Amino acid sequence: MPAGMAHAKPETSEVQLNGTSELMDLLHIDVETDAVDPKPGREDLPCSRNVLRKQRHWEKQVAAKKSRRKEEKLRRKMNPGDITRQFTKRVMKAITKERLAEARSTGLKLCVDLSMTDCMSDKEISRLAGQLRRLYGSNKKATRPFHLFLTELREDSRLYRECVRMNDGFLNYTMDITDGSCLDLFPPESVVYLTPDAEEALESVDADKVYVLGGLVDESIQKKLSLSRAGELSVRTARLPIDEYMVKKDNVKNFHSKILAVNQVFDILLTFCDTGSWMEALQTWFPPGKGYCKPLCDTLDLPASI
Repeated sequence: MPAGMAHAKPETSEVQLNGTSELMDLLHIDVETDAVDPKPGREDLPCSRNVLRKQRHWEKQVAAKKSRRKEEKLRRKMNPGDITRQFTKRVMKAITKERLAEARSTGLKLCVDLSMTDCMSDKEISRLAGQLRRLYGSNKKATRPFHLFLTELREDSRLYRECVRMNDGFLNYTMDITDGSCLDLFPPESVVYLTPDAEEALESVDADKVYVLGGLVDESIQKKLSLSRAGELSVRTARLPIDEYMVKKDNVKNFHSKILAVNQVFDILLTFCDTGSWMEALQTWFPPGKGYCKPLCDTLDLPASI
């Protein structure tokens, strides 16, 4: 082989190696450039706009909470006697539950006689269910609640189903519910049936008596149903002393009615038991649309025993 040919191959290999080396150097430079020089502006944003917005919202919430706490602290300082507002809902619920439980052993007794619902329309049933809810609500708020009984209320009746449907927690009401009569629970001599058609006015509320309200809606067209029911039971009857403590007022329709919803009668009894004043109880709860008002002279409001 000629000498010139023998030296040609090494030169070609050296050129290839040098070219490969230069190419690698170029690639290495490109990689380093990409790694070192990211897209402009990315380092200037430490967090996204959403994160900043959430951060500002959180700071506002914290500031608002601190402000509310400060206002609440100032209000309590200015009204140290307002203990009720300082109680949490859980504490107030526990107090109410304790009062109602105590009333079952020491409270005045009141029954709502629900034996007359068969003659009611569906609309009247719904209204009565609402009145029972308001009656129970008043008893929960009372300082001295009554021991309540719902008598002759069957689980398969329209009223029972409507009470469950309309009144949240009805099945947990702190009251006694029975499908029996009030006479199945108490002796007849202890029962006083309150009806607007009674001749005798109720003068006082006796702890030894059981007071019964007829479960009727106030717009019922059937008259003297509660008086007839009391006659069937052969028990004493009484009416609220409306004629004794109120007077008829003139109105265009010359309308005067002493028929009240069961919750209205109950509110009057509660207020009388708290104050001992029929005048105050009737003035507070007797609906003005019934055509009666407080007399000009207050001398009728004599002390009454509870």
